[in-house]
Amino acid sequence: MARRASLPAPCPATLLFFLLIVPNPALGADIFPRPGTVRRWASRLERALEHTARKGCGREVLEELYLEHRHLYDAKTIDPEELVKTVAARFDEVLQHKVKALERLAHAAEELERDYLWRGDTKEESQNLNQDQQVAKHETSTQMPQDGEVERTYELDPVFGTYVDKNRSTVQIPTDIYKGSAIMVNERNWTAGLDETFKRNKEEDPTLLWQVFGSVTGLLRFFPGQEWVSSGVDLYDLRRRPWYIQGVCSPKDMVILMDVSGSVTGLTLKLMKSSVSELLKTLADNDFVNIAFFNKEAKPVSCFKHLVQANEHNKKVLLTSMQQLTATGVTNYNAGFSFAFEQLLNGEEWRAGGARTEVRQLKTDSPPTFLRWTSYSRAECNKMIMLFTDGGEDQAEEVFRKYNSPNKTVRVFTFSVGQHNYNVGPVQQMACTNNGYYSAIPSIGAIRISTQNYLNVLGRPMVLAGPKAKKVQWTNMYKDALTESFVITGTLPVFNISYDQNKQNQLLGVMAIDVSLEEINKLTPKYHLSPNGYFYAMDSNGYVIMHPSLNVENAPEPVTLDILDAELSSRIKVEIRRSMIDKESGTRRFETLIKSEDKRYVDKAMRIYTWIPISDSDYSLALVLPAYPSSYLQAHLTDQILQVRYLEQLLPTAGEDLGRVFIAPREYCKNLMMTKDNEQFLQNFMREMDKQTPDAKHCRTDLIYNLILDAGITAKFAQTHWPGVDSDSLGIINLFVATDGGVTRVLSYGAREPWLENPEPCEASYYKRSLNSRSYVYRAVLPPDENERGGNFSVGILVTRALNVSVGGRYIQPAVVGIRLNPESWISKLRSLASNLSEGRNLRQKCPRWNDCEMDCQSHSKILNCLIVDDGGFIILSNQDIEQTGIFLGESDPHLMQGLLDIGLFSRVQSYDYLAPCEPEPQPDAGAAHRSTYIPRIPDLLSLTWWLSATAWSMIQQLLYKLTLPSWYNTGLAVQAEDTAMMLDTGCMILQTQFYFTNSSKSFHREMICGNCSRVFHAEKLGSSNLVLVVAEQVPQGCPLCSNLPSLQILKKSKGPDQCQMAEEPRYRKGPELCFDYNTEEDVSECGDGTIMRPSLSILLILQLLLLWPAFTPLLQS
Repeated sequence: MARRASLPAPCPATLLFFLLIVPNPALGADIFPRPGTVRRWASRLERALEHTARKGCGREVLEELYLEHRHLYDAKTIDPEELVKTVAARFDEVLQHKVKALERLAHAAEELERDYLWRGDTKEESQNLNQDQQVAKHETSTQMPQDGEVERTYELDPVFGTYVDKNRSTVQIPTDIYKGSAIMVNERNWTAGLDETFKRNKEEDPTLLWQVFGSVTGLLRFFPGQEWVSSGVDLYDLRRRPWYIQGVCSPKDMVILMDVSGSVTGLTLKLMKSSVSELLKTLADNDFVNIAFFNKEAKPVSCFKHLVQANEHNKKVLLTSMQQLTATGVTNYNAGFSFAFEQLLNGEEWRAGGARTEVRQLKTDSPPTFLRWTSYSRAECNKMIMLFTDGGEDQAEEVFRKYNSPNKTVRVFTFSVGQHNYNVGPVQQMACTNNGYYSAIPSIGAIRISTQNYLNVLGRPMVLAGPKAKKVQWTNMYKDALTESFVITGTLPVFNISYDQNKQNQLLGVMAIDVSLEEINKLTPKYHLSPNGYFYAMDSNGYVIMHPSLNVENAPEPVTLDILDAELSSRIKVEIRRSMIDKESGTRRFETLIKSEDKRYVDKAMRIYTWIPISDSDYSLALVLPAYPSSYLQAHLTDQILQVRYLEQLLPTAGEDLGRVFIAPREYCKNLMMTKDNEQFLQNFMREMDKQTPDAKHCRTDLIYNLILDAGITAKFAQTHWPGVDSDSLGIINLFVATDGGVTRVLSYGAREPWLENPEPCEASYYKRSLNSRSYVYRAVLPPDENERGGNFSVGILVTRALNVSVGGRYIQPAVVGIRLNPESWISKLRSLASNLSEGRNLRQKCPRWNDCEMDCQSHSKILNCLIVDDGGFIILSNQDIEQTGIFLGESDPHLMQGLLDIGLFSRVQSYDYLAPCEPEPQPDAGAAHRSTYIPRIPDLLSLTWWLSATAWSMIQQLLYKLTLPSWYNTGLAVQAEDTAMMLDTGCMILQTQFYFTNSSKSFHREMICGNCSRVFHAEKLGSSNLVLVVAEQVPQGCPLCSNLPSLQILKKSKGPDQCQMAEEPRYRKGPELCFDYNTEEDVSECGDGTIMRPSLSILLILQLLLLWPAFTPLLQS
């Protein structure tokens, strides 16, 4: 301190002036702490925390114990390239088994149908149609079969997890199809012969799941037999399932045209919207679509200017926009079709592209295909226009001559919508002259059937292609209707090979076999990787079928989670995705952002990506490994006496000083009963070990050996290290250790509190983050429910660190050690260590009289905020209140968090969680009548004539609908409800925001200006840990909060990214290599629905006059 010069004695007036202008600590003129002071505080806190962590965790002790037991395990090294090849070969083997089973089934079905003698008189057999659907609850059922029925035998199958009939298949037929019709009875009869092939396939491959045949008529036959459960009206129709849509025809480029001229009003417009909604359900991820409306001119219904991929997000945009359409103007078919053709051509001129490629060359005299070169992805197959109208006289011949002659490579499908008396001949002619199909939709009951007829037409070229089309196609992930588990499905078309020329184009249906997500995951050595290592697989659309982020419990169906959405995207990951889609192999090592398991944090870490294609499929497989030591521990604990001794260390009777024991819920043995209660699971495991040895055939010996070894080593660690920990002086609540082998030990001081961390280390956020760090990792621990603060669970601070053991030149990380600190005791330490007190025993004030005095965290807590914040922006400690522990800084002090973000201490990353669980939003009550509903005027209500007319017309309409479309009453309301549910239930998206340290600097200082107010803060990182000390002035009263940060750090419900913008910059993808959309031998004579029973105008007029006669009689008599 500088020495002061002696001064003459001042006069009283001078002394008064001096006292007024010179800062005096006693008068509260304290200054903000200098940067050097804050650095000194940070150094004290860093040493105190480091000392406590080292003393409590005992990392060096446990590392030494693993070295002492070196003779009981080996350190195995992972070779990424060899490992990914091995798993890819297993994956390919599984798929090839399914392919062979599909080929046997398709061949058997084609021969069965060819040799079957079609019967026209099926009345007697139709009475026993339900025989295939008869199901008992289980094998011990006492229910006796009825006359003519065959008794079924059901037994519990562990593969399916339910009771099944292993001798017979089961049939399901949609509700809106008459089960007693000749078509259904004959279909059921000849497909019954598939049971023998079903059983043979199951004998050759016991891992087979459901084997399914889906007929074009709507009949579903699946094996093994099972009870078909449906709540209410059974609306399941196999022809709208993803596997059937993919297997029945090649991908599609579709433009939907909606006539919204003035005549399309009321019920007709409503029917049209419902029909388009149902049509969209027949499109899968390899299809492309756009919807346009037209009257005098044509425009797209949404922001999409061109065809877009028919995924769930794009279909939602189209559906939402379509609902806003109203009817007005006059019909101009030329405008509509011109717009549709230009959409298919993307605005470019048509030009001959030469002969088709070898894959698409079906006949030597096939017309040339028309190619285009744009940045927009297309199916490049099955170009079609779907017209929905109420009818008209124009046939748009000039447009068809311009765009579709002479080869007619664009099919036109037309739909006459509503009850009207317009001439449908021109509309039907459009379809027939353009290789399409005409369908009538007079009422809501006809929608489902009519909007899927076109699929049979698209299947004709596939049938004529013969063996070339006999290639198994694999779907992306979706939910199976039988077990509600997620599966991928292999499909193979089944053709009519009979010599009947009338059936030469006929597609019989699709064969399908499932592969479950669980079976795919079992192909990977999950527990031989680092907990931060994982496999993922994706298809040619970039959608994952296996990934740690694939939360199937909340996933919509089908699952369309892109790999760039499953992980935090980067330029290198975009390149890897493209390489995988192109069926290439490769390896990349790079630094990337990794989201923590609990979604609260983001870490920067090095990762190694290795990928390879799966043969004969559209899938590719990738392995992701951390760049830190890629070796793992493999125990060879063959000494049975040692096994028993170590196993006993897992029992509660081993002693409280060994702590509570949790074991990872893994499938150690096939007979081991899994349960969410870990204590019960531990008991189940110990009982299983009493029955047999770890090397039993149905047990995972490698997993059990590792578990037993870790049980022994951690017990020794608890005995040697934990007793010497002074928990009171260190402020420790818990000591714990967790291992790769699946053992977690927790020692509690004081009241026993629940252990809320995941007992599976491979899925525990603290465990995985510790492996990414070379220092101690701190995190606030809060009760799962904020209301539980102060209850049975106290707030704590988790401190963890991973082991790093050198074994023969290889490094392994077999465990993580940790402690839980008491925030109350550490708040007092924070105030003391960040104060103007010396480090000596006397603790005298460092602020001498008459000098400037710096504020500190102890005596100035009302005006100075002192916070220890982690790398995610969460408060670990505060000199204000224990209630701030665990709170996001942006929530408690958004102004300060904004300053830390602006100065570069933190960076922010945002991403969408497409599979997040969300509560459904309440829908507003529909209190008013629909605009298209006719509301009678008051004079009408007072008129007897109006009442008689309305009643008569209503009765006639209902009678005619009942006669012509009996299913209208059965499914109309259900279909409407399903349409609405599809539009509203499109999954839930959450916008996630995470923060992380992005700057290598240690010190940060800034003065923030906000309006007429200013505020100073200083931040200092605490060594190499994930903590930073932040000292800041509190916000003066009356000052605004200049911050645009969200009040919450993680979750915010969102509509997701802008689909309109994404459509202009589509992600790279590839469709199937094969395309079957044209053949000169195709029989196009069947191009429309058969005649439908329509009311006669003359008869209706006579009935109307007769019913109105009573109303006119008084007038005539007068």
